[in-house]
Amino acid sequence: MPTSVPHATTTAVVAHGANDLRVERIERGEPAPGEAVVAVAYGGVCGSDLHYWRDGAVGESILRAPMVLGHEIVGVVARPAADGSGPAAGTPVAVHPATRHPTEVRFPADRPNLSPGVGYLGSAARGPHTPGAFAGEVNLRASMLRALPADLDLRTAALAEPASVAWHAVDRAGSVAGKRVLVVGAGPIGALAVAVAHRGGAAEIVAVDVYEHPLSIATAVGATRTLHAGEAAEIAAVDADVVVESSGTQQGLASAIRGATRGGTVVLVGMLPTGDQPVPISLAITRELTLTGSLRFNDEIDAVLASLTDGSLVVDPIVTHTFPVADALRAFTVAADPSVSGKVLLDFRER
Repeated sequence: MPTSVPHATTTAVVAHGANDLRVERIERGEPAPGEAVVAVAYGGVCGSDLHYWRDGAVGESILRAPMVLGHEIVGVVARPAADGSGPAAGTPVAVHPATRHPTEVRFPADRPNLSPGVGYLGSAARGPHTPGAFAGEVNLRASMLRALPADLDLRTAALAEPASVAWHAVDRAGSVAGKRVLVVGAGPIGALAVAVAHRGGAAEIVAVDVYEHPLSIATAVGATRTLHAGEAAEIAAVDADVVVESSGTQQGLASAIRGATRGGTVVLVGMLPTGDQPVPISLAITRELTLTGSLRFNDEIDAVLASLTDGSLVVDPIVTHTFPVADALRAFTVAADPSVSGKVLLDFRER
């Protein structure tokens, strides 16, 4: 188990700019009264982390100062919050990485993920940036912490955050029980969407990708059939009730629209580049498709953790690599190659 260190510095993974990733010692600082000190066990490398590393930006969120990366983390409470809130010391926890801030912009009260006032760990969307949690120890609001059952392995629980993103995306289409589901893009989020749809009772799940490796992972977590992204006619013939577009590409969105049945639903969870996208929108009109966006998640993490614990949500095959934090650059390099990797984890337990 991770343990607290007796000083206020810690090893962290920091993006200083495009192609400038460093593993370095940083000041942890003292926690606020409502914050706990969490000794991080595992951190999952997300697509946004890769963009900050390679591009120095994620869409309009531009890196303007060095920033600790990471928002997919699990660990153990090393020091509980001084105000008595949150889990006790020694409790294994997953982390909900969002913090709500006041805003005057309108959004549905029951969908706080749409609030522009939400801060996210490891995000350059706001100034100053919100530091992430790829560090040996981090100070986190007690309200972010979700106590884990003793029989839920930390390595499995490390997928709770991205699985919540996938859960939210599948939920945006309503029930998938007995339906045919098409998932375009079988990277970690796509594979997790397959797993969630499988748990939800989908009758058929077809996964699409450009590489064989992610398709094999999708099969392991519930896909009943796989197609190569270049098989345009076969994808169009899927005739899916629900399509989850998780590739974040123009070609993927076009395939998603063509692969949907008349009156079907297409959920867009893959983040497309900023700006207009050339897609066959006329088909969405003439087939009366429902196109719906999906952004992060709200409280789905609680259902995810319960499903990971009871074994109804199978995610273990999605983790393909684990690297010690000292090898963070190598981990990011592997994670950036979807032909050989699924979810890549950083191990902070030995540092």
